Amino acid sequence: MAHFDLVIVGAGSGNSLLIPELQDRRVAIVERADFGGTCLNRGCIPSKMLVHVADVAETARHAGRLGVAAHVEQVHWPEVTGRVFGRIDPIAAAGEDYRRGLENVAVYKGQARFCGPRRLEVAGAEVTGDAVVLAAGARPFVPPLPDLSSVPYYTSDDIMRLPEPPQRLLIWGGGYIAAEMAHVFDAAGSEVTILNRGPRLLRAEDRDVSEAFTAAYRERFRVITEAQPVAAASAPGGAISLDVRHASGTETLGADVLLVAAGRIPNGDELQVGAAGVALDEAGYVTVDRYGRTTAEGVWALGDICNPNQLKHVANAEARAVAHNLAYPEDLRPLALGPVPHAVFASPQVASVGLTEQELVAAGRPFRRSLRPYGDTAYGWAMEDTASFCKVLADPGSDRLLGAHICGPDAAVLLQQLVQAMAFDLSVTQIASGQLYIHPALSEVVEQALLGLLQ
Repeated sequence: MAHFDLVIVGAGSGNSLLIPELQDRRVAIVERADFGGTCLNRGCIPSKMLVHVADVAETARHAGRLGVAAHVEQVHWPEVTGRVFGRIDPIAAAGEDYRRGLENVAVYKGQARFCGPRRLEVAGAEVTGDAVVLAAGARPFVPPLPDLSSVPYYTSDDIMRLPEPPQRLLIWGGGYIAAEMAHVFDAAGSEVTILNRGPRLLRAEDRDVSEAFTAAYRERFRVITEAQPVAAASAPGGAISLDVRHASGTETLGADVLLVAAGRIPNGDELQVGAAGVALDEAGYVTVDRYGRTTAEGVWALGDICNPNQLKHVANAEARAVAHNLAYPEDLRPLALGPVPHAVFASPQVASVGLTEQELVAAGRPFRRSLRPYGDTAYGWAMEDTASFCKVLADPGSDRLLGAHICGPDAAVLLQQLVQAMAFDLSVTQIASGQLYIHPALSEVVEQALLGLLQ
């Protein structure tokens, strides 16, 4: 049995815990897959590299409305994915090699499981630590029904590494993964069908955004809402067939590839954290206090394993706080994240921070709302944009933003100024009229939305 000052389970954001103040600690890093975690290898980075390709293809395909004759002859998928993973895979390998080369670090590859307080078994070896940090992330959720054990299917873990885009892609799910992969594979030439359990895609977004996004995707794909797969079977040639029950009855859908994008669940159960005295909440997330401490002494957690936001920028912020707390236990730093923004890199793009209108209504909180189309701005005219918008919600008493929701090009970039305003507690009046907005930049849609709150 090997003992360490610090054991880190997960080499995604957990790999960034080794700040200079901890360089004198003897550390074990446990990782069952590739260094860099989901974001680098199977999530944010490869998906956005593919999304950018899809954005370029879609721009060309719709250039005719601007008087530009353009078309996409072909998306060379092997060339695209070769470029994407040809950059990513060496980074993951180099990260592991670097850690293995440090005298104070030992790397263990394999699934970790607790066998006692701060004691883990990994690939037949046992390791213990004065402190343990759980940064083991989350994994795709595959619904138990219908039984998919006899049919081939993909998740976000492997769909981006397909050797060729399928002729027919069936996506089960209506969240951000489904939205982004539909955009990517449609642009690459696949015929995409989306099955969603609820009445709208991106149901967690503000209702105006969710409805607009669903309408946009119905124009582009076959979107079957209020749908429930009830049976699956293999079809000739490696294809699959799925019996789906929906409002119009039950029909059998055929596809060359099935992508299951039904959500993600935290990995605490796979670590058997109960053996260490670490509690999970009802949704399976590791329970932590405001400093990142779990219910077990000396065990900390960060990222997707304990935070339902499941966002890389959240995990990175938590890693910085936990690293500080390990180095300076007498000066604990809370996981003070402030307003947490997120984005969906689909087409249309979506970005959001704060509360939705439906959440404010459900809570009985007073609010003011303002929604401005991109087309109300000069740059929106130039884009001939008739569907995109910026929506802001504010407290009429405090004059502070409660939420902001953007659906349209560059939504994630446009949102950041509103995130900053909320983080620094600026009033709507200050944001709207206390600065100059560049004319005729697209950011004027944010200005106009904010001014609408003051009318």
